[in-house]
Amino acid sequence: MKDQTPIVFVVDDEASVREAVARLMRSAGLTVRTFASSKEFLNAYQPETHGCAILDIAMPEISGLELQQALAQADIALPIVFLTGRGDIPISVRAMKQGAADFLTKPIDGDELIAAVRAAIARDVDVCKARIERAGIRRRLATLTAREREVLEHVVAGKLNKQTAADLGTVEKTIKVHRARVMQKMDVQSLAELVRLSESAGVTPCAATP
Repeated sequence: MKDQTPIVFVVDDEASVREAVARLMRSAGLTVRTFASSKEFLNAYQPETHGCAILDIAMPEISGLELQQALAQADIALPIVFLTGRGDIPISVRAMKQGAADFLTKPIDGDELIAAVRAAIARDVDVCKARIERAGIRRRLATLTAREREVLEHVVAGKLNKQTAADLGTVEKTIKVHRARVMQKMDVQSLAELVRLSESAGVTPCAATP
């Protein structure tokens, strides 16, 4: 992942709240961008930008929950810390079920909000690293031949070379060669590592032999 300063996006239709939260974030050494509406945020946001969003639940036109849903539909996993002045428990439960990082009620405790934002940013870093790792694994998988992919699926299923050879109608020596090439292309040193990477990329084990 490229080095990138995380940004805290503050989206609230109340100017006084936006500025108070922005000052708090800057006092904690964080980079902040503020928006008066969800629409303004959506028009400006770049998906490759990392950090987290602090959203007001109750906003005109597009609410905080609706913005959360819009980001999810666009496959944007930006962590969200929700703020509300109503302390509406059903809404908070719904927000958390949809993946919110945290849910705080106004008036906000500064230390609590800073802690929630730092935790959300750390979560975003972990998610980004995982996505980059999966993308790298998929690129390596794409270099495998059709037969190497079949051998890999047998490896993930826990099949021995002898069993794989029988399933694929070849000899064990040939399977050993294919397996060695798979490990080389996948850049792994052990079968355990090969299986872990393959499973994380969604490789489906071959069907059990009747």
